[in-house]
Amino acid sequence: MALGEVMLRLDPGEGRIRTARTFRASEGGGEYNVARGLRRAFGLRTGVITALGDNDIGLLLEDLILQGGVDTSYLTWRKSHGIGRTNRNPVNFTERGFGVRGAVGVSDRAHSACAELSPQDVDWDQLFGRDGVRWFHTGGIFAGLSSATAEVAEVAMTAARRHGTVVSYDLNYRPSIWRDQGGQDQAQIVNSRLVKLVDVLFGNEEDFTSALGFEMPGVDDSLTGLDPAHFESMIRSVGESYPNVAVVATTLREVHSASVNDWGAVAWSPDEGFVHATNRRGLAILDRVGGGDSFASGLIFGLLHGRTLQQSVDLGAAHGALAMTTPGDTSMASRSEVEGLAAGGSARVQR
Repeated sequence: MALGEVMLRLDPGEGRIRTARTFRASEGGGEYNVARGLRRAFGLRTGVITALGDNDIGLLLEDLILQGGVDTSYLTWRKSHGIGRTNRNPVNFTERGFGVRGAVGVSDRAHSACAELSPQDVDWDQLFGRDGVRWFHTGGIFAGLSSATAEVAEVAMTAARRHGTVVSYDLNYRPSIWRDQGGQDQAQIVNSRLVKLVDVLFGNEEDFTSALGFEMPGVDDSLTGLDPAHFESMIRSVGESYPNVAVVATTLREVHSASVNDWGAVAWSPDEGFVHATNRRGLAILDRVGGGDSFASGLIFGLLHGRTLQQSVDLGAAHGALAMTTPGDTSMASRSEVEGLAAGGSARVQR
């Protein structure tokens, strides 16, 4: 079960937002993408806790979520304001980028219905107790939407732990989201409190620094590339600072151009130590948005199914790589494709 905002993505394809006359519509959102990947790529039953404004845009988003196979039983509908002053449905215009032209995202998410969620909107004991949710995922994007959503996240995570549900959290620090919520200082206060309720923590070097205030030993701005040794002390320090966290994981990315990235991933746990996935140098990118979310869903799938941490991080890295070969925030990969690539498969034609 994921807790987060679902946005309507409008994609100009190979063109630019500023000159587009048509857009391809799809759905996406940091927390939701993880649940959808687990449903579509790995075949698990998943759902999303979110809120939508009750107009035709909200109905379109609901339809897209349902097409993704994600359960909407915990979707909250809110009365939509006629001209969008309250309970809006968020929109995200996204350019994929190409070569020297980087990807561009233009979000319109202020006053969204999801930002107005309150802890009373969900029966948490029903969700985690009687419904028997095994894994709960949320993150810093949702927590940063408003002071109310930070409280919702804390109440949800506390209830999940009370019922023995595994809790994962993606720090996903976005300066634009926290700007009106107290900035980086408030982000560190909120995230430091929430991470104490987490079992599996996702983030990257910037997230751990900006969202948690870590000064990473042995890591500085001069370090580039995918050498896993540069990141071992970083994620080990995070894990040791939060002894409740059983796994810390991060993707590694070096951007050569919008179309070519080096891609990898590492993870650490007190029991299995430090592991790293195959480094994929010169990975061709069609659409980079959602790669980290697909990494998270692959790793979660592995851990849910008793795979080792090494096997799980390999599944996550492979799923993230495949997700970035197709348009949109969400994965179009299959479980067999992910497992094949994780095992060393190639891009040879399959007949």
